[in-house]
Amino acid sequence: MFSESSGLSLPERREFLRRAGLGFGSLALAGLLHAESSGAPEPAVLDPLAPRAPHFPAKVKSVIWLFMTGGPSQVDTWDYKPELQKRDGQDLAGADPKTGFFTTSGKCLKSPFEWRQYGESGSWVPNIFPHLSQHVDKICFLHSMYLRQNNHAPASIELMCGTNRPGLPAMGAWLTYGLGSQNQDLPSYVVMHDTRPRGDDQIWSAGFLPKTFQALALDARRKEAIDNLARDGGHSDSQQRAQLKLIRKLNEAHAAQRSTQTDLAARINSYELAYRMQMAAPESLDLGQETSATHQLYGLDQPHCATFGRQCLIARRLVERGVRFVQIFAGKGTASDGSVNDVPWDCHSDLETNHRSCALHTDQPAAALLTDLAARGLLDSTLVIWGGEFGRTSDSQGSKGRDHNPNGFTIWMAGPGVRGGLHYGATDDFGYKAVDKKIHVNDLHATLLRLLGLEHTRLTYRFNGRDFRLTDVGGNVLGEILA
Repeated sequence: MFSESSGLSLPERREFLRRAGLGFGSLALAGLLHAESSGAPEPAVLDPLAPRAPHFPAKVKSVIWLFMTGGPSQVDTWDYKPELQKRDGQDLAGADPKTGFFTTSGKCLKSPFEWRQYGESGSWVPNIFPHLSQHVDKICFLHSMYLRQNNHAPASIELMCGTNRPGLPAMGAWLTYGLGSQNQDLPSYVVMHDTRPRGDDQIWSAGFLPKTFQALALDARRKEAIDNLARDGGHSDSQQRAQLKLIRKLNEAHAAQRSTQTDLAARINSYELAYRMQMAAPESLDLGQETSATHQLYGLDQPHCATFGRQCLIARRLVERGVRFVQIFAGKGTASDGSVNDVPWDCHSDLETNHRSCALHTDQPAAALLTDLAARGLLDSTLVIWGGEFGRTSDSQGSKGRDHNPNGFTIWMAGPGVRGGLHYGATDDFGYKAVDKKIHVNDLHATLLRLLGLEHTRLTYRFNGRDFRLTDVGGNVLGEILA
């Protein structure tokens, strides 16, 4: 590590290595152990995840966001357009062949699915959602969403960070910063994925916020969903704690001299959390504690939806234990014939096959999540969100596909504080563009923050001499959808 020309003597080198090694590794648990031994509260810098009071009473305590990676078509999922069905193959008035990422035909493409109305709300649902169709009266549909980006990664970043500029914090990080954690033994912000979505970690990044507020990303397909969580088999818990107590004084001295270093505080907190998670996380992820009836409800016994079902069930267990924000990125879907859909919801060439496969992968688990949360009283405190990063064009790409369309799409929510069975906003008669009560992501975020007890204009963080917020310089609360 050091050459003779470094200017450091051997004792100086040893002191440097001692400080570097102990300063980050063992300092991690100093605050926790100090609180245990002295009974004194931790300094704020060592407890950034302490619960914080909201600006006003919250209707929502936790959020589960079912992110339909790839961009589901609004006119083939939740936004029924009879006019599009009638004019299949005819010219689409006002069509722009460059709306999406490629080029479209300008010819109307009808939905290949059969639609019917459900519930007291009379909501139209295609036959690819037999399970979710039973929950429409719980759901608040937002039909007039729009974004500025027309490709997956930048649109996903815009949807989660409020704008597509790189390096900005995602909503889950903002919530953890603003409200802290409801369970000090588990992360406040958890992401689950199968295949990693385009946009990758930037979609759930903490950006310029301290890394304490970064998401924990899990691959729920694996038995060991969290890497390196278990304690070294050669050490008992008492030995591990004794080792940490031995170096506590050195750690406290190191931290006292560097109280303004937020990255150091984040590192300290991450090690403390990892230590506490050694017991809490395995129990939270252990689906063996669930009944066989619950496994069947979520479809864990069916190959086509077992992965997403497992993720949804884990999400329920996490919010049950106080995790504030859980996001599931829907991955590969397996069709009924056993074939695998490698690109979720991205239907450039074969809309019908793609959407049947993706719906088969997600419909039963998503409906089970709503059923299970309601049965446990958790739907009174947990908001479930369903949607992708944009919609699809109403005209065709090729003969039977649809291109990207950020100009009008649907996101729905179910849970506390929103009006079930409501259809808010609208696209035009062909589902091509949002035309009534248009909703940008800044408006969506402002509304979600309100439900969580936060005034979006007051949730700010100063960085590089400027106050930033999730809603950038925009955002209006959608008062008409609030219950």
